[in-house]
Amino acid sequence: MIAQDAKASGALVIEADRISKTYDGRAIVRDFSLRVMRRDRIGIVGANGAGKTTLINLLTGALAPDSGSVRLGANVTMASLDQGRASLEPTTTLVDALTGGGSDQVTINGERRHVVGYMRDFLFPPEQARTPIGKLSGGERGRLMLARALAKPSNLMVLDEPTNDLDIETLDLLQELLGDYAGTILLVSHDRDFLDRVATSVIVGEGDGRWVEYAGGYSDMVAQRGYGLAGPVATPAATTERSGKQPATEKAAPKRKLGFNEKRALETLPVKIEKLRSDLKVLERKLADGDLPAREPAAFMAATKAYGDLSNALASAEDEWLGLEILREELEQQ
Repeated sequence: MIAQDAKASGALVIEADRISKTYDGRAIVRDFSLRVMRRDRIGIVGANGAGKTTLINLLTGALAPDSGSVRLGANVTMASLDQGRASLEPTTTLVDALTGGGSDQVTINGERRHVVGYMRDFLFPPEQARTPIGKLSGGERGRLMLARALAKPSNLMVLDEPTNDLDIETLDLLQELLGDYAGTILLVSHDRDFLDRVATSVIVGEGDGRWVEYAGGYSDMVAQRGYGLAGPVATPAATTERSGKQPATEKAAPKRKLGFNEKRALETLPVKIEKLRSDLKVLERKLADGDLPAREPAAFMAATKAYGDLSNALASAEDEWLGLEILREELEQQ
């Protein structure tokens, strides 16, 4: 059940009451309740496939729960920046992507602004105004998507892995922009430092459809929970409690260690990531040829598709590396 509550308090944005969702007999969300208030910044973290995007869709009303209810506050207006970076035609200019075409003005927080001034907020110089999107670098495309999302009237911002493919300069800009954002933020991310800087609470997938909210950022969650996403490490006391047997005093319980495949992946993934980044730069230079679409349309379309495929592969490799690096750090702290 999803309802729009016109009488809800002005501070209430989302109220989920014991919602559940199951796919193919697998519990994705089980009996979860949450109240989201104005200016909350809520991070959502969990293992790949845990259901982070499903939870976001349930909370925002994009997906109906199997049981329970979601109530949206009055006059909630949502804008989103999804993991796929909503696609635009490579020939669309930067100005047209921001204004919708046929104008040199954008409306930000109810005020009209010249698009060039708004571009400067996102580190784009005026001479890039007529640059086709196909010529933008990965970091520039990320800034463009941020500019488009924040230009939409909203009081609820949904960000699904917003830090993917962003350079340090753009990450700092994103943090600053979100700090100034007057509305509420739902944020899916694996970036622990970013969550520490932005989130006021973190929701963690505990497995079997269970989700638990912790106050503060990622580090605060780890301190309260006792461990991060890698999961708890069995201690001798815990082993004794489960088995009812006393551990042998002469032998310490073996510590969890990285497996061979995990170690190998940590060694090879950085090389793979650098190769993907290098290949992307080659394609960026190719797409920077403004005459390519007219001269070789098939080659242009192939390069555009390859750029998207490589971008997705890069995001996947970086996500895998980050998960293993989190695990390695937590094992070293045992």
